[in-house]
Amino acid sequence: MSRLGRLFGRVPTPPPAAPAVPEGTRVYAVGDIHGRGDLLESLHDKIRQDAFTAQAPRNVVVYLGDYVDRGPDSAQVIDLLINRPLLGFEHVHLKGNHETAMLHFLVDAQAGIDWMSFGGDATLFSYGVRPPQRLAETDGLERAQAELLQVVPRSHLAFLTRLQPYHIENDFFFVHAGIRPGVPFERQTEEDLLWIRGPFLDSGADFGKIVVHGHTIDEQPVLRRNRIGIDTGAYTTGKLTCLVIEGAEYGFLQT
Repeated sequence: MSRLGRLFGRVPTPPPAAPAVPEGTRVYAVGDIHGRGDLLESLHDKIRQDAFTAQAPRNVVVYLGDYVDRGPDSAQVIDLLINRPLLGFEHVHLKGNHETAMLHFLVDAQAGIDWMSFGGDATLFSYGVRPPQRLAETDGLERAQAELLQVVPRSHLAFLTRLQPYHIENDFFFVHAGIRPGVPFERQTEEDLLWIRGPFLDSGADFGKIVVHGHTIDEQPVLRRNRIGIDTGAYTTGKLTCLVIEGAEYGFLQT
């Protein structure tokens, strides 16, 4: 024990450092867009202004997935992300369960039964493709699949197939849906990363990092000691949310 320790007893253990992103980095995490190109453009304007004001050496924007379905502008959202990215930013595009469903439909027409039941018909419309009149209609599904394959740009397919399952910035783990408690990050399954709800949302466990996620809609961002949820139902509420983190401090931008 040090001399101070002998004089005054045990030296107090310093409190643990607050979770933080790397020094000199400002991270913008964008929640589920779901075909709302108008909201994405508005949020991009807010992010540009915030970054200009903050003047961080490094700016990173992480999109948490679910670019397509439900809203009217799925094709336009992907086009915007590809062709009009935020200049001067690093861009990370994560995979959502809705992108997975769209890709599944492109190789298996019968997968369209599930996809269109949770918003895939809106994506078809955005590409100028008429959905089948009845979901169980095999001919209609195959016709819609063939038409979508004809009209979806190769750049969009490349974008969809390159989406990442998760992203890490120091003490923060960014993912679409969440993680399976008790499973190391590197051993998480894609199904859990894209679809999980109850076991993750209800867990009070220390995950080792703060998990930033979308997928589950709440009226406002959800702040827990182990997770931050930022899906505010943009396609129906008009509120697209962005979490902003620099150092150990954070705030929100919202349309």
